[in-house]
Amino acid sequence: MTDVAQADIAPVEADLRIKTLDVLRGLAILGILPINAPFFAAPWQTAVNPTLEPLAISNDDVWSWFVPHVFFEAKFITLFSLLFGASLFLVGGERANLDRGKVLRRRLGWMLLFGLVHGAAIWFGDILLVYAVSGFFALFARSWRPRTLLLTGAVFYVLVHAMSFLAAGALPLVSANSLEEIRLHNWAPAAESVEDSIAAFGGGFLESLRANYHTWRTFIPFEIFNTVPRTVALMLIGMGLLKVGFLSGNAPASAYWAGAAVGAVALGVVAYQALINYQSGFDFLHMQTRGALLNPALSIVVTLGYASALILCVKAGAARMLTNALAPVGQMAFTNYIAQSVIMTGIFYGGRGLGLYGQVERDTLMAIVAGVWALQLIWSPLWLARFKMGPLEWVWRRLSYARPLAIGKGATA
Repeated sequence: MTDVAQADIAPVEADLRIKTLDVLRGLAILGILPINAPFFAAPWQTAVNPTLEPLAISNDDVWSWFVPHVFFEAKFITLFSLLFGASLFLVGGERANLDRGKVLRRRLGWMLLFGLVHGAAIWFGDILLVYAVSGFFALFARSWRPRTLLLTGAVFYVLVHAMSFLAAGALPLVSANSLEEIRLHNWAPAAESVEDSIAAFGGGFLESLRANYHTWRTFIPFEIFNTVPRTVALMLIGMGLLKVGFLSGNAPASAYWAGAAVGAVALGVVAYQALINYQSGFDFLHMQTRGALLNPALSIVVTLGYASALILCVKAGAARMLTNALAPVGQMAFTNYIAQSVIMTGIFYGGRGLGLYGQVERDTLMAIVAGVWALQLIWSPLWLARFKMGPLEWVWRRLSYARPLAIGKGATA
């Protein structure tokens, strides 16, 4: 390929971006924060067990668990995975395009490195490593036909969740001692263990850094063997949805109305399951079996319902204030994702700022989330008024395309 042709391989200009993708990406990056927030603020078991101090809920603040669980949990990471799958094709093109393929592989390679640094040194809940590993698997499918992508992704998705259902069904057969070990590690650790974790994460800078690193290291096997297969399935579906025009807003309106309707029904089922969980008192065995299965399994249906409703708004020009506010956040998704980690660890980890780890209640935590949302909704358009892309997007693309890129508007590389 000639140097001129290679120069044509570059990040898409702002006026050529697909607005629906930016809007959906903005919704996704904001939507993951309420679910990540408890992991930032207290021992990670409190994020999965609403009865565990210091984030235990009461009748007065049950909304602070119910709303994130029903409307956010598993939905926005699913949306982001679909969109990342779409981006694999947008960046890498068909497999026959070797030069764009090199850019895509460099992009994923640098994301892998960013994920390692982010997870080990900033926040153990990093998803970049999972996306990079998943992307290296999914990139081989980017020239498949849309039907093949959708069917293969759907089959993988069903299989992943079928395995979860089977594992949950077998849990009551586990010995009492083994079940108690699972409960103490994953659900209700001893008070001394919770206090030790709060002391470590809330201690000095090196102490909190060490605690974060050790937690991240223990999470990696789970992420690789459990999260990666589901993410690959969603990336394949995302590529398929892009190719049929769904994610870009080019599908028939009837498809979006149907998606929104079915998503609303699925959301109602998730809400009913959440009510049952609450009425059960979040019993351990119930939550590890029946209570924890429907939400992640139905998340793709709810997610497509959200996407359908938002795309209808973009196409109709309705809710313009909302969609125009979300688009800049999505255009700077990488920067905003890392910024969330920096802000939240700055608030909660010891030695990085306020050191409030283990000291806030769940409703206060949701107020903090709202504050971070406001900051990102304000700062993203202000930044993009002067620059072509976010600062971390510029670094990532500069490394991926292996050549200088202009970041300022009106500037040339």
